[in-house]
Amino acid sequence: MLPKISQVLFLQVNSIDEEEAKIEYKSRIADMNDSTITIEVPLDEKTGRLKRLYQGDEINAYYLTDGGVKNYFSSSVVGFTEDTVRLIQIKKPEADAITRVQRRSFLRVPAELEIAVKYTEQLQFVALTEDVGGGGISFICDGYIPLASSAPVSCWLLIPYKNGSIEHVPFKGEIVRVKQLETGKQLAMTRFIDITDRERQKIIRYCFERQMDFRKR
Repeated sequence: MLPKISQVLFLQVNSIDEEEAKIEYKSRIADMNDSTITIEVPLDEKTGRLKRLYQGDEINAYYLTDGGVKNYFSSSVVGFTEDTVRLIQIKKPEADAITRVQRRSFLRVPAELEIAVKYTEQLQFVALTEDVGGGGISFICDGYIPLASSAPVSCWLLIPYKNGSIEHVPFKGEIVRVKQLETGKQLAMTRFIDITDRERQKIIRYCFERQMDFRKR
């Protein structure tokens, strides 16, 4: 379902500045045509400041539909209009490029992805995931690593997409449970406690690609 005129958009701007990339702005759709969506200047509700956007800026956005479903899509600024107020034109997404996610039921898929884990300042290691999802991941690592439930971790997940592109997704998580495996390794089930919607969307996109692969088999 495509967004509609007057619908509220929540968006983040792709930036090399990690703090800037975490800020979520709020906007409203003022107009729409076959190729663009025209939105109001985004507002940071925490500070009351407007966000100045430039042509070519890449954004990640979502809007809410019935039942609290979040509809994610990526776009970029393609132009501006000057009427009574300045408005911003962004590229309109294709309907099949919008990812619909029910907040309480994030899709989870089996996947072996490389993940770098920072457990403490002195203990950092690389592991492989067993599954990934919009709400968390599970990873397998050597059994001698002293993991514990409720421990916080900082991670960087490497995600390869079908089109050949690769994304690095940083997040902070909490180990919910540790299970010792017969192989001598251990499985750490981890939930996200600090991840931006922009980064979560990258994981969700991967999950949907994997799900489509499974359906084709």
